[in-house]
Parts: sequence; structure tokens; C-alpha cells
Amino acid sequence: MFTKILFPTDFSDNAQRAVAYIKQLKEAGSQEVVLLHVINQRIIDGLTRHGVLETDAEKWKKGVKAVAEESLGEIGNSLEKVGFSVKRIIKTGYPSSVILDFEKQEKPSIIVVGSHGRSNLTDMLLGSVSDRVIRKSKCPVLVVKRDD
Repeated sequence: MFTKILFPTDFSDNAQRAVAYIKQLKEAGSQEVVLLHVINQRIIDGLTRHGVLETDAEKWKKGVKAVAEESLGEIGNSLEKVGFSVKRIIKTGYPSSVILDFEKQEKPSIIVVGSHGRSNLTDMLLGSVSDRVIRKSKCPVLVVKRDD
């Protein structure tokens, strides 16, 4: 039923918990996982707006991308070990928009997201990226709740 999974990750603890759920979907016939990490354009905009030179912002972005490549590699390798075909993608942009654009492009059977990511505020019921994806996605979304 869910043959292709889109897994946008910010590498938060909650996103890491979602990997276990994805592995369980393998037993239900899932075959492919598209791993997506979005370098948040708002952070880059904020750096440049607050006087960080554009070259320094680019240097920061390259560092973030290198860490993301390593982290996606680790997640991808663990999913490949259980038999998934894995794509690893890194984009820069506004996370919910990029995720929804990828949904249109990749046409997954399901999107798996953590309920809260790195920008978690304790009084929010659901992370803003997760909330937008849930509301605007055309396919089912599996939301992995955090441990409280």
C-alpha cells in the first residue's frame, strides 16, 4: 500500500524516532524512501539581515550541508540494510514549501514526519512545518509523536 515514503528530516530526536516507524513499513510492503533535508532559508536570511557577511553565510551553509550529507548517509545506510531503496536529497528553502513541492514531484504513497522538530516551543501543540504538511499534503501523513 505505501510503496514510496517521503521522509523529511531535520535530524531532531523525534525525526530519529520516525526511522523505526519507517522500518516497520518495510514489513508492510514499502520499497523506497526519499530522505529530504531542507536547509532553512529563514536562517540564512536572518544571518545576512543581522550583519553576517554573505560569504560567511555561504560558509555556514556549506558546513550545514556537510553535516546533513553525513546524517542522511547514516539514516540511508540503516534503511538500505533492511532492504529499502533510498534517495538522499538536500535542498535550501522554506521547509514546508520544499516538502510539499517534493510531494508533487516524487508522488510518495505516504509522508512520515516528526510532530516537533528542532524549533520546538513547549507550548505549541504541533510543529509548524509538520502542521503545514499535514494540512496541505495530498497523500497520507504519518506523524510520529515525541516522547514527553
